[in-house]
Amino acid sequence: MFNFDETRFVGIQKGAVDLAPSIDKTIASAIEAGATNLYFLGTGGVAYLMEPAVQLLHRRSQFPVFKDYPAELVITGGVNLNANSIVVMPSLSGTTKESVAMLTKLKEVGCTVITLVGHADTPLGIGGNPALVNFAEDDTSSESFYIQSLLVALSVMKARGEIDNYDALVEEMQTVPNALLEAKRAFEPKAKEFASIIAGSDYHMFTGAGNMWPEALYYATCILEEMQWIRTRPVHASDFFHGPLELIEKGVSLILFRGEDDYDALAERVAAFAPGYTDRFTVINTADYAPRSLSPEMRALLSPAVMATLLERLSAHLEVMRDHPLVTRRYYKRVAY
Repeated sequence: MFNFDETRFVGIQKGAVDLAPSIDKTIASAIEAGATNLYFLGTGGVAYLMEPAVQLLHRRSQFPVFKDYPAELVITGGVNLNANSIVVMPSLSGTTKESVAMLTKLKEVGCTVITLVGHADTPLGIGGNPALVNFAEDDTSSESFYIQSLLVALSVMKARGEIDNYDALVEEMQTVPNALLEAKRAFEPKAKEFASIIAGSDYHMFTGAGNMWPEALYYATCILEEMQWIRTRPVHASDFFHGPLELIEKGVSLILFRGEDDYDALAERVAAFAPGYTDRFTVINTADYAPRSLSPEMRALLSPAVMATLLERLSAHLEVMRDHPLVTRRYYKRVAY
């Protein structure tokens, strides 16, 4: 595959899967000790990557789960954030300014703080209790964080007796790294074609539903806007018909992400509408590329990771096509803000 190290990729995703026992032990111990709620506190793009796990717990668990902005919560605190909270704080770098400030506050609160980081010798890598480290870089981190956050959600439901197939799902997840690699291989012949669609306009609308929405938001803002300086308008498929549809006309690029969870009917509604009004409608569907070796339940749970792994292939071609490396920035970590 183009500009891709298969061994490195599989190793990083295996590292995420291998955190399952540590995550499960920490969650089980905290809930047994009286934990009353769970917070996901990520900053920026990594917060989006936690959202499928948040959604899963909101739909299938009675354990109170919150997602908040560390930059806001560090200012005021929150009535539900207390010593009996479990906090999951992801950060690839381990140095994210807002998250480091929040970590100081969390230590004052006295709650259990699970940091998910890519680098150990960092404030968040040192400051978690526990700090769970799986080395990754930008091009491999999305799948890693999707896997880790799913493991958190499954462990919560297991500890509360709300899931009866935890062991089977975690066992199947051992096959996920290679399954993601298979998905990349299946998508590679199409990757350059899809990259040309992105390169062909300086503005795109992105939409998706269910656990596809966070990946649509992430790719539009954290990859195309941050790393390619392409303007985007991400909108949830359930909100598409409440305003944004009026922007659709000939020449406007609309890109729809489809997965295999229960909310694909919302995506289908967009798919039925858009072709009649724009000549630039694109659909990427994980069902076309995720290997059938994965169970239907696993394909649904990990549709965001599958989409992320497909889009990495698209981005690899896009940066060359546009002569704009993904590491190029104007302001991010370059100027004071």
